[in-house]
Amino acid sequence: MFDFLNEYDVLGAFWVTVQLTLWSAIGSLIWGTMLAAMRVSPVPVMRTFGTVYINTVRNTPLTLIIVGTSLALYQTLGIELGGGTSKEISFKLAILGLIAYHACFVCESLRSGINTVPVGQAEAARALGLKFSQVLSLIVLPQAFRSVVAPLANVLIALTKNTTVAAAIGVAEAALLMKEMVEFESDKIFLIFAVFAFGFVVLTLPTGLFLGWVGKRVAVKR
Repeated sequence: MFDFLNEYDVLGAFWVTVQLTLWSAIGSLIWGTMLAAMRVSPVPVMRTFGTVYINTVRNTPLTLIIVGTSLALYQTLGIELGGGTSKEISFKLAILGLIAYHACFVCESLRSGINTVPVGQAEAARALGLKFSQVLSLIVLPQAFRSVVAPLANVLIALTKNTTVAAAIGVAEAALLMKEMVEFESDKIFLIFAVFAFGFVVLTLPTGLFLGWVGKRVAVKR
């Protein structure tokens, strides 16, 4: 019944999805943390930039962002992000778009975690002469991360599913292969949907369960 799958590189397509998820998750965590620092910064310009960026990018469709990176950066400005074949460049552009979008949700999750840290701790640190960057990195962020593991897990799961949007610029991930298979194997459409749905469940369900367990283990007891 599933013999037709031998003609397609399903595992290879999901491996591309895993790579998209991994690199985008790392980038989103870094950029999102920087945005969260800007949102709580005492510098008005940085707070304004963070607020405008979050409200603009978060309310922009992800498909538009992904396609925009290809049209604006690559085709118009000629930015190749280190070069390579057109497929490799599209892969990098997709990661850039995913980072730009999901960093907004990482930022807001972290900001909610920052709000759970007692104000007295930050005030005590400042009284000891610590700078804002030291207070944030040594006292506030470690506690904030521990309190938002579960929300960050939801962001990661959403990111995994949203990698399908990368197909819009020709990245050979799972959604693009599924579209190709539906075109050539239209009589097996339900089997194809079942295979790819199962594939995404395998990617997201263990992640959610594991990070949910981690969140309970590291939660700050107040």
